[in-house]
Amino acid sequence: QVQLVESGGGSVQSGGSLRLSCAASGRTADVSRMGWFRQAPGKEREGVAGISRAGSTRYSDSVKGRFIVSQDNAKSTLFLQMTTLFPEDTAMYYCAAANYGPWSYASLREIEYTYWGQGTQVTVSS
Repeated sequence: QVQLVESGGGSVQSGGSLRLSCAASGRTADVSRMGWFRQAPGKEREGVAGISRAGSTRYSDSVKGRFIVSQDNAKSTLFLQMTTLFPEDTAMYYCAAANYGPWSYASLREIEYTYWGQGTQVTVSS
């Protein structure tokens, strides 16, 4: 089992920045990939950034060039640096982890993750 706890959400004006963190605990040595997802009211959850244990990354087109995903494997922590935020980035952001598959594979597919955090709210005002 892997437990995930997100932090760092908040309210920011359009054009601003936020940095999200996700602290993982439990059987973190088995984690092969982690990712960030978001869900806005009335919309489906979408993958925005994924990172493999080996450091490969993948981004959705909507955040590419604005968000950066990174990890500290020693501290079992995942980060999402978000810059140039827009009101459409407003959503609940979730951290996810998987403990199977190759360490070289990063994913934005919800079905390819096993463990989920409770989420942290990001609100961007115009």
